[in-house]
Amino acid sequence: MAARGPDRDLLAEVALCAVCAREARGFGYCHGLRWDRHPYHRFCSRRCQDVGSAIAQRNNGMIDKTAREARAIRDARTPFAEALTDLGLMEPFFHRSAADIDRLIEAAVTGYIDSMQDQAAHKERTGTVLDDPIPF
Repeated sequence: MAARGPDRDLLAEVALCAVCAREARGFGYCHGLRWDRHPYHRFCSRRCQDVGSAIAQRNNGMIDKTAREARAIRDARTPFAEALTDLGLMEPFFHRSAADIDRLIEAAVTGYIDSMQDQAAHKERTGTVLDDPIPF
């Protein structure tokens, strides 16, 4: 009998997060726990799991990019190509598929947003003499 649920893909290749496409790390969601009717989505973190499960609940178990997210990624292709050309790096990317380029854009945007959110949790230091932490 075939395994169902999160254990069915244990021997498969590295699973990607359904939200940000980073390596999934043990978080998952299956709408209504109905393995036979809905896909099992994997996630890299609790934050992506919360976002992904909320999207899946609104869309009957499916996680897809919103129209705005898909358009923003498509719109970012041109500036990305221009930056690659300016840096002399276009050759390795020239024959890549749009999906590969989109994955790179998503990874960069996700990394940037994650860093900004992590930094927002800490007070930014001004660099003045009185900004040092108290030593005692």
